[in-house]
Amino acid sequence: MYETLALVAGGMYQSGAYSDTNNAIGGLGLGGLYIDKWYILLVIPAMIIALIAQARVKSAYKKYSQIPNSRGMTGAQAARMILDDHGLTTIPINITQGTLSDHFDPRNNTVNLSPEVYSGTSVASIGIAAHEVGHAIQHAEHYFPNKVRSAVIPITNFGSNISMILILIGLFVTAFNWLAWVGVALYSTVAIFQLVTLPVEFNASNRAMKHIRNLGIANETDAKGVKKVLSAAAMTYVAALITSLASFLRIVLIVSGSGRRRR
Repeated sequence: MYETLALVAGGMYQSGAYSDTNNAIGGLGLGGLYIDKWYILLVIPAMIIALIAQARVKSAYKKYSQIPNSRGMTGAQAARMILDDHGLTTIPINITQGTLSDHFDPRNNTVNLSPEVYSGTSVASIGIAAHEVGHAIQHAEHYFPNKVRSAVIPITNFGSNISMILILIGLFVTAFNWLAWVGVALYSTVAIFQLVTLPVEFNASNRAMKHIRNLGIANETDAKGVKKVLSAAAMTYVAALITSLASFLRIVLIVSGSGRRRR
């Protein structure tokens, strides 16, 4: 599940593939123009929240990756069962290198699971695998929020890459102060991306819980463990949004403060 601990602006986007289990804290680009009061008041608290969220997901994964599921089913088997139940028999399930590197890749329509999840028979393994299949089903059903997120990605990539340059030019060259606000507008796309990511991730987790129960992949005890893992992971996306909003607000305050000083 975990789409990311690596997205745009924090590594969150990997050329079209989303790495759910490595959900990095996005929205930190431009975090270091300099250390100022807004950084201390806004960004640092948001970063602390994000670190707490990361610690929670790692703790939940560590705990439930050591608890075998009641059926002794591997993550790959659980993923295959859910895919086949939805008629998605042609979607392959691959092993991807790295820990918590699990993701669904819409470019080649593949579910990619880390070795621990692919071959693992833990409660965490079936939960993470089911979450990634949830993304595959979203893609197959043309789930609207997922389409919106895919559409936002190129804009976010462009905005996060050029916004810093425009803001710096606008801040230090009086004649081009207006460019700072263009940069601010482009930087806002990072927060927008984080925002549209939330319904996609929450929906994939809800689908995962529904499928593992309906197909008998997990009993009620297993399902409770799966829910704790997925809920902890979902909070990293909430924390990423909070962090990106805090960074965005800080930049707005810096640019607006600079404009007032010049008048």
